[in-house]
Amino acid sequence: MRLLLIADTHVPKRARDLPGGVWDEVLGADVVIHAGDWVEPALLDALDARAKRLVACWGNNDGAELRQRLPERADVTLEGLRFTVVHETGAATGREARMSREYPDTDVLVFGHSHIPWDTTAKTGLRLLNPGSPTDRRRQPHCTYMTAMARNGTLSDVVLHRLDRRA
Repeated sequence: MRLLLIADTHVPKRARDLPGGVWDEVLGADVVIHAGDWVEPALLDALDARAKRLVACWGNNDGAELRQRLPERADVTLEGLRFTVVHETGAATGREARMSREYPDTDVLVFGHSHIPWDTTAKTGLRLLNPGSPTDRRRQPHCTYMTAMARNGTLSDVVLHRLDRRA
């Protein structure tokens, strides 16, 4: 199962739309995971229409309509892996231990908020992934997103993709 992980798209505030390469990834993914900060419902509608399956939550920049349509925390099992999708996880210091306590029944935690890519594994085995942002690099050298494969209870081929776009 091919996964596309994105977060912090901030459309249309930071960009008018997702970069074309990300839309290409949407079409090739079995599941698109979005970890919040959409800003406007139009992107949710577009992703929902184009993605084979969308798993998503709202973020701190998302208003009432997005919060009515999306959960604060999305949980899904894909290929035997238990995923949790949230927007915020707090400070980077101590994140693995804190999230392991908060999500003891999760195998993969996908989060956003910082726009800083993150890929670590806690001592408990919890994999923490932040794909960064495909539209707003902030203090990062590139805009980013992630792809991964889920198969038979294993997450593999996690790749951080850098975009030329300097939003």
